[in-house]
Amino acid sequence: MGTLMFFSQKIGIDLGTANTLVFVPGRGVIINEPSVVAVSVDDNRILAVGNAARDMIGRTPESIMAYRPLRDGVIADYRVTEAMLKYFISNAGNWFRFIRPEVMVSVPAGVTSTERRAVIEATVHAGAKAAYVVKEPVLAAIGAGIPINEAAGHMVIDIGGGTTDVAVISLGGIVASTSVKVAGNKLDQAIAEYIKRNFNLAIGDRTAEEVKIAIGSAVEITEDEAMEVKGRDLLSGLPRTIKISSSAITQALEEALAEILRAIKTVLHETPPELSADIMDRGIVMTGGGSLLRNLDVLIEREIGIPAHLAEDALLCVAKGTGIALEHLDIYKRSIMSKR
Repeated sequence: MGTLMFFSQKIGIDLGTANTLVFVPGRGVIINEPSVVAVSVDDNRILAVGNAARDMIGRTPESIMAYRPLRDGVIADYRVTEAMLKYFISNAGNWFRFIRPEVMVSVPAGVTSTERRAVIEATVHAGAKAAYVVKEPVLAAIGAGIPINEAAGHMVIDIGGGTTDVAVISLGGIVASTSVKVAGNKLDQAIAEYIKRNFNLAIGDRTAEEVKIAIGSAVEITEDEAMEVKGRDLLSGLPRTIKISSSAITQALEEALAEILRAIKTVLHETPPELSADIMDRGIVMTGGGSLLRNLDVLIEREIGIPAHLAEDALLCVAKGTGIALEHLDIYKRSIMSKR
């Protein structure tokens, strides 16, 4: 048993709409897989989770269904989410078969108390000894290295797959926040819609995401880039390839990004003047995969008038935050247990 005690008995889970990351203190992020589960339609059996299930999306026969059990950062299918958590907890290390770990899970800032309870129950049923849920912006701020417990205002924008959380944090708690259901997935859909409308071509979400990563930009770039996109012609029903430019993608993303900007403005309106002054000085910290969109910081600074910068390891901030908060539970107890 002595060897087992060497391992941390705590796990942090960044339970995202698009991806789930598992963090073990002392070892870092050990799992980063899509939040996808493949279920057999006939007997409702869970066939695959994570990478294996993602590869099945859009390619399954009628007897198998591959889908994401979280919608907009919230549990849409309880049983499947529980199975997914069980998979991630057991894959975090063999020793968790002997020790029930303490698990910390991230939830969107706008989560209701019912949704919060659902996450705790699912986590405990999946094998946790104790489950803590913490709001994503708080974890993102901790993971980005922001000293959240000091008496100063910090603004964090966490853009994930399903939700964008905007929050102002001071003295370890959220002073003002909002969650909008516009994030990475919505940006992909906006690209797919634009290509469908303007080119009569149907493309899948994964292709749209590839386009966004390759040539997407939040503001027009001087050197226009282009790429070839393959899809299905909506008129003939046959495969077809088109060439699309980055300026077209900027246009496609305009509306969705405007909604994220509105969310930032809403939170700034609710922020006490003392903290607003701090934010002007310190700027806005961007975390999450969605914030990796090229020139998003430029757009925010242009429209909001406050400098924005991308956190280091933006994709991993929430997961790293769970790890730091787990190692210093006593310090973060208040922000973690706050029922707001």
